[in-house]
Amino acid sequence: MTSQLASQRVARRSSLRIFLMRPEVGSLIGALIVVVFFSVMAPSIRHPGSVSTVLYQSSTLGIMAVGVALLMIGGEFDLSAGVAVITSALAASMFAYQLGTNVWVGVGFALLVSLAIGAFNGWLLVRTGLPSFLVTLGTFLMLQGANLAVTRLVTGNVATNDISNMAGFNSARSIFASTFNVGGTDVSVSILWWLALVALGTWILLRTRVGNWIFAVGGNARSARAVGVPIVQTKVGLFMAVGLCAWISGMHQLFEYNTVQSGGGVGLELEYIVAAVVGGCLLTGGYGSVIGAAIGALIFGVVSQGVVYADWNPDWFKFFLGAMLLLATLVNMLVRHQVNRKQPA
Repeated sequence: MTSQLASQRVARRSSLRIFLMRPEVGSLIGALIVVVFFSVMAPSIRHPGSVSTVLYQSSTLGIMAVGVALLMIGGEFDLSAGVAVITSALAASMFAYQLGTNVWVGVGFALLVSLAIGAFNGWLLVRTGLPSFLVTLGTFLMLQGANLAVTRLVTGNVATNDISNMAGFNSARSIFASTFNVGGTDVSVSILWWLALVALGTWILLRTRVGNWIFAVGGNARSARAVGVPIVQTKVGLFMAVGLCAWISGMHQLFEYNTVQSGGGVGLELEYIVAAVVGGCLLTGGYGSVIGAAIGALIFGVVSQGVVYADWNPDWFKFFLGAMLLLATLVNMLVRHQVNRKQPA
């Protein structure tokens, strides 16, 4: 009997240890703290309409956080992710409007542009051996300049023309920027895109060979190459995954507002990285979780709207975001340290 009880205690301890080893544990703790805090400080955030707004804000960041988290687990960064979203939206809008085509033609063209940008970043990285920080910083500056210059050249303005009256707009908007009613509350379809990408990213990471490759190249690329992991294809594919997420995010922005400001997107890449880091992704690669990045994006949404509902100065938003980044990073570090300690016999 004593032996059976001891075995049960060991089993419970092992189950707890496995749970604590999950990279999203720190972000989950942080999310609970933030939700409780703003539920007390700003009770209106608990209303269905407010919850919908919080989830919408989280989804606009979370869509990109999926691709960025996968890339970070693979050991790389993409500083061009923010402006790449705007590039995709600009490409779709101007291509369709200037050529007078169906809006869906522009959407398809934008997909090719976004994937090409990702492929270029990945190809340049593996061909030159330069750090992804430098490669994507260069791409960031190139895209930022091209967004402004090409838009001015084509439209004579810093924004694209309104495409709401063009053929195919309504059907495209229903896919990328519509709303549906849940219990009397309007919910954005971007939330469904976000959840679908999180599910897909999690499945790839945990249930496929590609997921093993991603962890391997992020943990130790040299060892991964020695055991036959296709390093080049994996890294290029990860950058293209960021491009795919940028396309989805860009299409949402385009069909939500009908027009695109060419100077947007600057600084958003840091918020994507923050969401991934808060979600448990290591800056050194080889460790992380798509679900954790989604929780990180949720924290972003709660804080950004909680500050508003609490009627505080919005300048505090960045302070809370930075505090959550530090807190989540410290919690992740402490949890991993405790889990990795030698268990007593």
